[in-house]
Amino acid sequence: MAFGDEDHRRDLTTRGSADAYAAGEWLDDHGFAPTHALVSSATRTRATWAALAEGSGSAAEATVDDALYIADPDSVLDVLRSVPEDAEVVAYVGHNPTAASLAHLLDDGGPDPQAFRRMSAGFPTMAMAVLEVPVAWADLDPGTAHLAAFHVGHG
Repeated sequence: MAFGDEDHRRDLTTRGSADAYAAGEWLDDHGFAPTHALVSSATRTRATWAALAEGSGSAAEATVDDALYIADPDSVLDVLRSVPEDAEVVAYVGHNPTAASLAHLLDDGGPDPQAFRRMSAGFPTMAMAVLEVPVAWADLDPGTAHLAAFHVGHG
């Protein structure tokens, strides 16, 4: 078995599930319950989405994509551009370093200072960057979103 196959099938831990549920509650408490979700096909990211959706009360059906497992920030950006125009809150459940790089790439350079400080200190497991996107999804490009919040979902 290749290492990549083993990693792809790695389960989410009990703590990881609790952290994802707590992160979902935080999203709901702040009005960010996802209406759409893009999720890597890895076992642990699918389980993360399930716990996060339950915690947030989201009824969104996730788009699970094998390409998101190994995607770089530009590839994830391409997938984000394909979400429906009526998508209000899109969750991307993926992997680092891609997730951290994507958040920095999308930020418009005028982030919420506290969120930027927290995100710049590190992007650990179950971290969430909340970006406001004032453009159409199809027009999403580097620097077209605003970092509004950053949260690490450890319960």
